Amino acid sequence: MAYDKALIAGKLRRWEKYLQSYRLPLWDAIPDLGLYMEQVISLLEGYLDYLPPELKEEQIITAAAINNYVRKKIMPEPVKKKYYRVHIAYLIMICTLKQSLSINTLQPMIPMGIPEEQVREIYDSFVRRHHAAAEYFVGQVRMAAGGILDHKDTAPFSTDEPSELVVSAAIIGGFSRLLAQKLLLLDGKDLTNGGSIEVRNP
Repeated sequence: MAYDKALIAGKLRRWEKYLQSYRLPLWDAIPDLGLYMEQVISLLEGYLDYLPPELKEEQIITAAAINNYVRKKIMPEPVKKKYYRVHIAYLIMICTLKQSLSINTLQPMIPMGIPEEQVREIYDSFVRRHHAAAEYFVGQVRMAAGGILDHKDTAPFSTDEPSELVVSAAIIGGFSRLLAQKLLLLDGKDLTNGGSIEVRNP
């Protein structure tokens, strides 16, 4: 693969600035007026506008996807075809997490049938964790791309080759997904109720 390093460096710096300023909406900033499906989709596209234009061939969220989440009981049903703050909070978490996890694994992370105040606590915690993870990610990219960005702070796997950065990002993404899935499988388990320590096949 042939890359223009100056172009890559410029894109990385712009993305870094974007991620540092990007924030998911706070609970109180989410409208609680009762929105119809088309309004919800438009709102979510604004909230989750983190994909570069080149990757926006498909919609971030569709009516069919939302109906599927309701049918699978991953989020509450709308009230007379209207969606309120609690519905939108569920959708923000679902749309964010489904980038790396399957829909089926999201159910234990975002429980159903709980009071709205508890949903708010889960959502507020999610927003804080999302921002902290974004800051951490930016720092890791700065170190991994140290040679490209001409930074002094680098990581052991730092490179000045864009193609190697692509490979590193893909590998790290795979490990991150695997870690999340393994931890979800261990939820509620310990050594006395079915958990086990496996040495040969971690």
